[in-house]
Amino acid sequence: MSTNFITTLNRINLGVKLMKAHLSVFALSAILIASIGIAPAFGQIQNTIVVTTDKSSYSEGDIILVTGEVREVYSGTPVSLIVQNDYAIVALAQLTVGADKKFSTEITAGGTMRTAGTYTVEVTYGTQNRIATTSFEYGGSTATPSGNPRITDTTVSIEGSDDLIGYKITGGKLLNIVPDVEARSLIVSINAITDGSLTLTIPRSILDSTMNGEDDDFFVLIDGEEVDFDETTTSTDRTLTIAFQAGAEEIEIIGTFVIPEFGTIAAMILAVAVISIIAISAKSRLSIIPRY
Repeated sequence: MSTNFITTLNRINLGVKLMKAHLSVFALSAILIASIGIAPAFGQIQNTIVVTTDKSSYSEGDIILVTGEVREVYSGTPVSLIVQNDYAIVALAQLTVGADKKFSTEITAGGTMRTAGTYTVEVTYGTQNRIATTSFEYGGSTATPSGNPRITDTTVSIEGSDDLIGYKITGGKLLNIVPDVEARSLIVSINAITDGSLTLTIPRSILDSTMNGEDDDFFVLIDGEEVDFDETTTSTDRTLTIAFQAGAEEIEIIGTFVIPEFGTIAAMILAVAVISIIAISAKSRLSIIPRY
């Protein structure tokens, strides 16, 4: 075998090896390109619906703007929206998806949304119930459901009185205090998340308990069960510290006097009006009696 023939054969083998190497590089490049092209498509399939709020936290009265987008529009199918915290659902809505695949709604912070904390916005869409969530923080409400008494971090107003009840609570949130005239008591509504205590500084003008001119003990009930409490007094107010357990909802403090509601005042006004009418009528009848 000649030297030229062997050299030619070696060159052919080298060419084959180089061709195989190029094919391997080409195949690997094709796989990488295909992977890059597939990745975004996979992400779009997973994110078939998204939702967000315009801010991460809100105060009472703020407008919560909820916006979102779907990947594919299903004609006549609304987006279902739920807003809730750990204790209750505070908002429900059915939202229309526009031709641009977007949806939105506005919710006013407050109302049924009373408890401070984290709230979750959950949206559901399509026959396969695609779900997306987001969350926001809410600072809590200062107004009670009736809209009359107001609660700050340290005081509570009572309808019919200019005086305020001071308070401090641990383990929960104070929701409302209203007088019960017939029972001569105050009804305190709370949301007890854990075991805790409530300290109330009650002006004597709002609630008191006396007998023969001397201070008498209050009766304190938690969800209908009588409980012990600590108390200190001054000439103008009485301060009660009441321990409660997680899950407690209502504390009733019973005395011998509670500030009258409008109904009692109205009854007194009505009585005076009736007496006045009777007196005027009697006088009128006397004036028309002929004199002889």
